[in-house]
Amino acid sequence: MPLYKVEHVNMMHVERMKVGDIPFAVQLANDENWELAKEDFEFTMKLEPEGCLVLFDDSKRIGLATNVSFDKIAWFGNLVVSETHRNKGAGSLLVEHSIDYLRSRKVQTIGLYAYVERIPFYTRLGFTCDSDFLVLAGTGLSFPPKPNVRLARKTDIKKIVSYDQVCFGASRKKLLEPIILDPDNLCYVYIEDGKVSGYVVAKVYRGVAELGPLACPKKSSGIAVDLLETALNRLKGLEVSMFVPEKESPILSMLEASKFVERFRVARMLHGPRLTDQCTFMAESLERG
Repeated sequence: MPLYKVEHVNMMHVERMKVGDIPFAVQLANDENWELAKEDFEFTMKLEPEGCLVLFDDSKRIGLATNVSFDKIAWFGNLVVSETHRNKGAGSLLVEHSIDYLRSRKVQTIGLYAYVERIPFYTRLGFTCDSDFLVLAGTGLSFPPKPNVRLARKTDIKKIVSYDQVCFGASRKKLLEPIILDPDNLCYVYIEDGKVSGYVVAKVYRGVAELGPLACPKKSSGIAVDLLETALNRLKGLEVSMFVPEKESPILSMLEASKFVERFRVARMLHGPRLTDQCTFMAESLERG
């Protein structure tokens, strides 16, 4: 059996994802009920053209992986292999190829969000558990206005990117700028003493919203709650999902009171040095950190 595995892996090869691979990627991802559209893959390919990968067995597409790098930090996103090719080394090959690519980009820390049942797989490949995140779902609802929160302006983007860099540990300008500038999306900032002291983004697509990222000073849950309530008020009646660290009890209490429910949990895992922990922080997405 081990000989077969080695021979089979040697028949596989990885190529950069091309536009013609997107229908395959969408179908394979949605076989896992990930609810991804072609626009998701197009966006990730635009962010990191060399980091979106397709695995072939001879000439047949059998798997994919996506990666996005932000200077010294990168995020390993989607990983999926067709069911008939699992447990034959295909997933490990994609992860190892991704790590090699990201190291060539001088990335120091690679992060990912792992489903609980996949933690042992990523542990074998050198990742360690860092923290737990809850994936929550609910509906936007009414909240009163917050005096320190307002819609972000185009002139705020540079400040938001700078603030986010302190919280995340690297510049995510290439990710944040197009999201904030998209007229379908929302971005709110918390202004304190004339400065940005927090922000939240909501991505809206076909009547469904995904909240995140959010960042504000550590132990300032009141700012986080004000930002979230303002965004949820604007999203009133829409389905909303978000990714919240388990340790952020005040945020979770507010969301529970607002009838948000836990869909599942993921573990944030890291390959390399730990990330900064200076802010209250919610993920942008499972695919991009």
